[in-house]
Amino acid sequence: MNSSNLNRTKNKETAGINLEDTHRIIVIGASTGGLEAFKKIIKELPSDFSPPIFIVWHMSPDASSILPQVLNTVTTICSAHGYDNEEIKANRIYIASPDHHLLIQDGKMRVTRGPKENRFRPAIDPLFRSAAYAYGNRVVGVILSGALDDGTSGLSTVKYYGGVAIVQDPADAEVPSMPKNALREVSVDYCVPASQVGQLLVRLSKEPPPQNTNVIMGVQTKKGIGVTAEDEVFEKDFLRLGELTPFTCPQCHGALSMFQKGNIVRYKCHAGHVYSDDALMLTLTEKVEHGLYDALRGMDETIILLNHLGDHLAAANQPKSAAVYFKKAKELRERSQLVRKTAVEHEQLSRGTLLRAGQNENGAARN
Repeated sequence: MNSSNLNRTKNKETAGINLEDTHRIIVIGASTGGLEAFKKIIKELPSDFSPPIFIVWHMSPDASSILPQVLNTVTTICSAHGYDNEEIKANRIYIASPDHHLLIQDGKMRVTRGPKENRFRPAIDPLFRSAAYAYGNRVVGVILSGALDDGTSGLSTVKYYGGVAIVQDPADAEVPSMPKNALREVSVDYCVPASQVGQLLVRLSKEPPPQNTNVIMGVQTKKGIGVTAEDEVFEKDFLRLGELTPFTCPQCHGALSMFQKGNIVRYKCHAGHVYSDDALMLTLTEKVEHGLYDALRGMDETIILLNHLGDHLAAANQPKSAAVYFKKAKELRERSQLVRKTAVEHEQLSRGTLLRAGQNENGAARN
């Protein structure tokens, strides 16, 4: 038997290890730039690496996920998409499917199409939150390359329940926003390049987790998991736990309630959509742009129709009536140019774009 087949045989044997025999549960989240980071981490793991690994990678809902196949080329640890109610086993890599959240509950996985969080499904926060609630201080959370701040709240929950927080060094990340946001809001345990995360996980897997610290299981955490798992929101009176805001959900237009834990703020609607403050700002400014172009389209169509009707009136030898239509079309054209200029100059705002703008202004001032 060659070495490749021997390793696969060992994996099949270790796959039956009782989950309670492992010291750790590994959850990893990434967005843009995550693929290379995943490969660097996974290839450093030995074939008998016992802790199960759960991965969320932001992707288009209609994309065909290649991550399981890619990871299976760099390791003999079996990588596959998790399926709903699948029993969790050691020595496995479970990956969220496109357009589905991946959660951990009672030794099994939940794979759901619950409401999007931070504009994504799958989202990182639900996985981290559910893992922390289910396995407490045994969880190791890892945030890798990506934009905005999905994963920051989830990593904070991992730390709250006594787990270990690891963040890819922003200087090593293709897109540093997610690592930077996590570092700013969470007291992380390790900040290292992706190439060092694998060996760090190996070391942590051999160390027993710290003693339990009698953390109170949060009601918000439990109910938040239930919402993503497609439970009924109103039955749990979830929104009463937050503070009503003047904002409406960009996706369903429901009222948003604010939930704050330390410096981390999240906004939730009764349908279950969740936003960080950064994701909400970006989504709202995206909606403004869409609204401006929608208004511009309506104005252009009205101008075309007015001119078309004016032509018909002129052809019917009604020049005075035609002139009224042509005049109104000209007035509307002038107003539409203001809308067009506003749409072109409109900015989609996020913490990253605002910080870059501030740095550019400071640089220009120094020059």
